[in-house]
Amino acid sequence: MEANERQTIDLEQGWEFMQKGIMKLKNILEGLPGTEFSSEEYMMLYTTTYKMCTQKPPHDYSQQLYDKYRESFEEYIMSTVLPSLREKHDEFMLRELVKRWANQKVMVRWLSRFFYYLGRYFIARKSLPPLDEVGLTCFRELVYQELKEKVRDAVIILIHQEREGKQIDRALLKNVLDIFLEIGMGKMDYYQNDFEAALLKDTAACYSRKASSWILEDTCPDYLLKAEECLKQEKDRISHYLHSSSEPKLLEKVQHELWSVYASQLLEKEHSGYHALLSDHKVENLSRMVRVFSKVPIFLDPLANILKQHVNDEGTVLVKQAEDAAGSKKDFVRKVIELHDKYMAYVNERFQNHTLFHKAFKEAFEAFCNKGVAGSSTAELLATFCDNILKKGGSEKLSDEDIEKTLEKAVKLLAYISDKDLFAEFYRKKLARRFLSDKSANDDHERSMLTKLKQQCGGQFTWKMEGMVTDLTLAKENQTSFEEYLSNNPNANPGIDLTVTVLTTGFWPSYESFDLNLPAEMVKCVEVFREFYQTKAKHRKLNWIYSLGTCNIIGKFEPKTMELIVTTYQASALLLFNSSDRLSYSEIMTQLNLTDDDVVRLLHSLSCAQYKILSKEPNTKAIARTDHFKFNSKFTEKMRRIKIPLPPVNEKKKVIQDVDKDRRYAIDASLVRIMKSRKVLGYQQLVMECAEQLGRVFKPDVKAIKKRIEDLITRDYLERDKDNPSLFRYLA
Repeated sequence: MEANERQTIDLEQGWEFMQKGIMKLKNILEGLPGTEFSSEEYMMLYTTTYKMCTQKPPHDYSQQLYDKYRESFEEYIMSTVLPSLREKHDEFMLRELVKRWANQKVMVRWLSRFFYYLGRYFIARKSLPPLDEVGLTCFRELVYQELKEKVRDAVIILIHQEREGKQIDRALLKNVLDIFLEIGMGKMDYYQNDFEAALLKDTAACYSRKASSWILEDTCPDYLLKAEECLKQEKDRISHYLHSSSEPKLLEKVQHELWSVYASQLLEKEHSGYHALLSDHKVENLSRMVRVFSKVPIFLDPLANILKQHVNDEGTVLVKQAEDAAGSKKDFVRKVIELHDKYMAYVNERFQNHTLFHKAFKEAFEAFCNKGVAGSSTAELLATFCDNILKKGGSEKLSDEDIEKTLEKAVKLLAYISDKDLFAEFYRKKLARRFLSDKSANDDHERSMLTKLKQQCGGQFTWKMEGMVTDLTLAKENQTSFEEYLSNNPNANPGIDLTVTVLTTGFWPSYESFDLNLPAEMVKCVEVFREFYQTKAKHRKLNWIYSLGTCNIIGKFEPKTMELIVTTYQASALLLFNSSDRLSYSEIMTQLNLTDDDVVRLLHSLSCAQYKILSKEPNTKAIARTDHFKFNSKFTEKMRRIKIPLPPVNEKKKVIQDVDKDRRYAIDASLVRIMKSRKVLGYQQLVMECAEQLGRVFKPDVKAIKKRIEDLITRDYLERDKDNPSLFRYLA
């Protein structure tokens, strides 16, 4: 039994052996000659600690070893580390600190292995700080606390030197700042309180000095160029030796001193501020300004507002130009498209496609696109512009590809116009005229335009126009059937070539229809077609619109016989002179059964315009009720075939009246829809919801909505609440 008993190691003897191992480690760290630890030495040191911790009381020296472990670090730091650091300054002191911190970590790692058993059982049982923490805490309390301010100041001086353009040892700074991080053992407090706070203060002071000088000396673009370079350098610094958590704080300081403090002065700098850059189209400088100010979101609002005002001002100039010069009115839409292209490119490419600038841009265009332009609305001018592109002989001479691009841009402008329904009605009128007068240049472009409008505004916007296209396709088939009918019924043939286009009332614009007293030749044509149509559609009623018809008639003049292309009205008037040599104004009016306005228009086109087919007595340039007319047998013209235009009626007033009428129906429908789903609703909310529903097509006037509400009450769709007059109930 005695042979198996383990020999007891007393404290003094055991510690003396451990001290030899610790001394050898210190010598290795100090670079003194000696050998590395062998496996046997390491095992002996570990075993000694193990035995001293596992001996039975009173020979269990765990607590004493734990205390001496700490004392070993304290003695080494006081005797060797601190003296070596105190004798050095600035960059040399930083290098020594990095070396001593690295040695400390090596020492902690090795001693933790020697005292491993102590750490595994005694410390865990007593809930004491771990061995590696004890070693690092000693360095923090004895070295770090004494030198932290000197180290911080030395680091900031080096950073300042780098900001002034000098080369510094970035790796050294990285290693020093890692000490501030590692000394906290997982906490950022030491880095933030002992270094970062001072760095931020110094950074603010540094850039405040720079900015105060630059703002006086430099133009806005030059200032921003320097500021952007500074920001880039600070980001570079962060990536090389500062902790990533410093980035937002550091950049905020830089941005505040360089931009926030001088934002107003930069924006308003004479000859080089934001206004000047926009006016002079300095694209690169504008791009830089937005890029720089986007780092400080609060300053994007002023930039966006200035853009909005600038674009609005340029648009308002275009409106004024159109009002001042009559010729500019037809160029207005093209100039607006050019303005849109220019500033949309700015917003997308130079202003980082930022939503704030898109919003400002949209509001600017909405502001001036909804102003009146020389007595016309932008909706009307846009419809006219599209008409010029799509009709034969229009003023816009473009290739197919350019036509598509221009139409695309025109439709984009529609997004800014609040009276989209007014555009739709003007466009529909002009589309009808192109179709019915055979003035449409290309069917593919017409369909493409309708597709674009449908994508922009929805199917409800284009359904009538699409119906018009369908009607024309059916009309061609109908004409073929009519020609077959005539060939199969020779007795029905009126002896005149007749083409009839049947239109669906709901799709096409409304036209005034008069019971024109047709010449006998034409009456037969109408009757023949009516009989044919009855065979196809018995229950449909044909309503003839003679104002849209055209005729080719032969005029036998003394110099030569000529073919005249005229409207049905003009043809009817001319054919009266086959049976009369001389007719008065009132006789023509009675025989044709037309209104005064129509008679004046058609007689003016035949006797006072370019082609004087009729002679007028007296020979004046205006038509009077007392005038008399004769067939001008002496009339001649170089060409054998001429077209005699009849000035179109100005339909603008009627279009606006039609749109106002449609709006009343739309408001009624919206109010009923809302009340049907909500049953009971207050006045303000009802008006607001109605305006919101209709806002995509037109901007309803609050007074108009109020008027329609009153009308719906009288028609028993709604009723007022007896106790609360501003509350409405839906009546099923």
